[in-house]
Amino acid sequence: MLERYSSRHIDLAEGFLNKHLRNAKSYDRLAGYFSSSILEIAGEAIESIEGIARVVCNSEVESKDVLVAKLAKQKLVREWFKSKPELKAEQFPDRFKKLYELLKCGKLQVRVVPNDVYGLVHGKAGVITLSDGGKIAFVGSVNETLPAWKGNYEILWADDSIESVEWVQNEFDFFWNSPYACELCDLIIENIGRLAERNVVSVEEWQKWPDPASPVIEAPVYREGFGLWNHQKYFVKMVFEEHCKDGARYILADEVGLGKTAQLGMIAQLTALYGDKPVLIIVPKTLLWQWQDELKTMFDIPSAVWDGKKWIVETGQEYRPQANGIPPILQCPRRIGIISQGLITSNSDITKPLLEIDYECVIVDEAHRARRQNLNKPAEKPEPNNLMKFLLELSQRTKTMILATATPIQLHPVEGWDLLYILAQGSPKVLGNEFSLWYQRHLEAIDLVRGQKEISSKAYYWGWIRNPLPPSKENPFTIGKLRRSLGMSDDEYVSYDDYDALLPSQQDIVDELIEENFMEKYNPFIRHIVKRKRSTLENTIDPETGEPYLKKIDVLLYGEGDDEGLVLSAPLKKAYEYAEEFTNLLRQKTGAKGFYKTLLLRRMGSSMQAGLNTAKAIYEKRAIVKDDFSEDDEDDEMPDRINITGRDELFCLKEIIELLEYNKDNDPKLNMILHILKNMGWLERGCIIFSEYFDTAWTVAQKLSSSLPDERIAIYAGGDKSGIFKNGVYSKVERDEIKELVLDGKIRLMIGTDAAAEGLNLQTLGTLINVDLPWNPIRLEQRQGRIRRIGQQFDKVYVYNLRYKDSIEDKIHAVLSGRIKATYDMIGSLPEIIKDEWMEIVKTVEILNSEHPFDIKYKEHVEKVDWESCKRILDNEQRKEWLCRGWSE
Repeated sequence: MLERYSSRHIDLAEGFLNKHLRNAKSYDRLAGYFSSSILEIAGEAIESIEGIARVVCNSEVESKDVLVAKLAKQKLVREWFKSKPELKAEQFPDRFKKLYELLKCGKLQVRVVPNDVYGLVHGKAGVITLSDGGKIAFVGSVNETLPAWKGNYEILWADDSIESVEWVQNEFDFFWNSPYACELCDLIIENIGRLAERNVVSVEEWQKWPDPASPVIEAPVYREGFGLWNHQKYFVKMVFEEHCKDGARYILADEVGLGKTAQLGMIAQLTALYGDKPVLIIVPKTLLWQWQDELKTMFDIPSAVWDGKKWIVETGQEYRPQANGIPPILQCPRRIGIISQGLITSNSDITKPLLEIDYECVIVDEAHRARRQNLNKPAEKPEPNNLMKFLLELSQRTKTMILATATPIQLHPVEGWDLLYILAQGSPKVLGNEFSLWYQRHLEAIDLVRGQKEISSKAYYWGWIRNPLPPSKENPFTIGKLRRSLGMSDDEYVSYDDYDALLPSQQDIVDELIEENFMEKYNPFIRHIVKRKRSTLENTIDPETGEPYLKKIDVLLYGEGDDEGLVLSAPLKKAYEYAEEFTNLLRQKTGAKGFYKTLLLRRMGSSMQAGLNTAKAIYEKRAIVKDDFSEDDEDDEMPDRINITGRDELFCLKEIIELLEYNKDNDPKLNMILHILKNMGWLERGCIIFSEYFDTAWTVAQKLSSSLPDERIAIYAGGDKSGIFKNGVYSKVERDEIKELVLDGKIRLMIGTDAAAEGLNLQTLGTLINVDLPWNPIRLEQRQGRIRRIGQQFDKVYVYNLRYKDSIEDKIHAVLSGRIKATYDMIGSLPEIIKDEWMEIVKTVEILNSEHPFDIKYKEHVEKVDWESCKRILDNEQRKEWLCRGWSE
């Protein structure tokens, strides 16, 4: 029988909904919009249902995302967190608790359907199977919310006829069984349970019982649906626990794409909140603003960047130095300050006051730039470059120091020891005291660690073990037992007893350590260099899910074969010859090296336009000015300016300009990029194109926009240079907006400088083109890490390395291979960034032979670390207020 209801006449919640739901057998609901507020009026009735309550509602997730479960999950989580559920949880904790219980036990099931498949699911209807087995269907304007059933003006028609019930049931079943319908993911359900018991604490309360989850569990990185990986949480937890005791000292050398910046950002925040001293972050000049942006966008962490003259905070506000007797660089207006390595490498006087104060924590990104100048004499004591010299002093002024680099060893294993030597200045836990064999015989130490030398005498072996003696946690049954026997506390690292003076029982433990192969398992390198590999995460099974911790994503490399190298066009080849002549003249007359030696050749190889711009700039200024070209200041102490006055050099530049100006519209690399995108199908998969140089990125974007007029093409670069091309027209767009458009699948072609090589999540793109090859292998790994990451929809990503045959790019290719080999010898890591005969042989050996000690050691670092159920939340306003305190406050 048809019945009509109006909220003007009856209470719809009591007069219809609860009346029919109590002790019903089931409830199927097309809700349009669903809210937990419904539980305030129908929670008990839903609980009393014998079977299941099923709800279909809308979501902003898109149909194409549903085909890739991980993307759909991320979209749902992002949508959930954007609704700021914690605010509702504070108001209605009982409601959230009830919702969690119903969802967890399966009594209430929710599926969401994408708007782009059926449009907005605006129809509201339901079928209730009553306690006696009869059924009643209803339609009307009522959403499944408290206001709809209890407050709004709503109308509802109900009918228990077979025809009406079947009609509504068919409508519900269509959406419930749709291949595009997504179940509410476990992450959201568990978050509802966490919010139900959420407890907000002050900074002072948190400091009494500090934990790493409280300040981060509601940060943007979780709101965006990405969360944090177990290996990230493991490292942060380990460092923070050590910091709370006597400080931590580590080199973080994770492979690219495993979230190194996120780990460092969390450590910076935790140490800043725990103590009252400054936190200093030192990064390459090119990463200054990216670091500040990452802290803000991932964790909502306030910070300040020193731009050489003033501090600039995360809001863009400038803080100019005051004449108050405090050195300008020490007037940081935030607890976390970020400075450029360039200031230190140039030996600027403005940085000297930084060595006069103490720090809670110092973090150095791309720390491999701190190196010895006498690398050709590895047996000698290091002659530090300016950055290394600065860090050796700074290490003594900080409680915790983290050096981050994916390539701790580039040319010689002694580079790894040099980084440990920096850490050791502030703590004997790293290499022991000044009498340690690890200090005095560093080359022998390296040979022992690499297994190229053996120790025959137990007494001599004990000399390596006892100074420094590892902490008990390394092996409670041997090292811990030995420490207890020697009466050494956890903060003591040197035993002064000779082997012959040890008790027989103590000698037995030492002998056991030797039998365990101490040099392989417990040496300072393996204890203080933390390197997790993608392959470890891909091959380690999560016992909870039965799936690998990380989905395996293979890399298909193109452009590496001899037949795949590009041929220099005749005009470009001639211009290249003039550029080589110019380079030789420059080297002979000025002794130019490194950056300056290859500047013009590398830019010309990148694109004709970049080469043209460079040649013009040098010709017009009659000089090479560092600030014009130093995107990557790999050579630390290069002069700011080299004057070009010779007639021969100027003649070369003039010829280069004429050749490139006339032929710039027929650039072989630009033509190849268009071929790859259109004819090889890479555009369909989505593509990120990388270049070291902005003028190349701009030129590529312009060319592609003309050839692909309907495509939105993004440029992602440093400063305010980011924007979007459409049909040849450029519009300036903020980087955050570009990231969102790529994540939402609305942009599938991005051109980026190395400003896009870190911190970006571009897993919606499946291909990558390197227009040029940087000297540093880490840059190639960083680029690849943008698409080879969690959530990538393809099982294989394609990477094309563009290079000219018989050019400087071939030399760069060879250098990259050599640098990768040096790293493998020490810590067993092979990035898939280039193809090389040596690398292919080693990969085969790696598969056949046993695991590298680093892999064995850091397998434990992927175990589950549960932060997601954290109910104790640090008050967000107090957190930010604390982090906004300046260094001098």
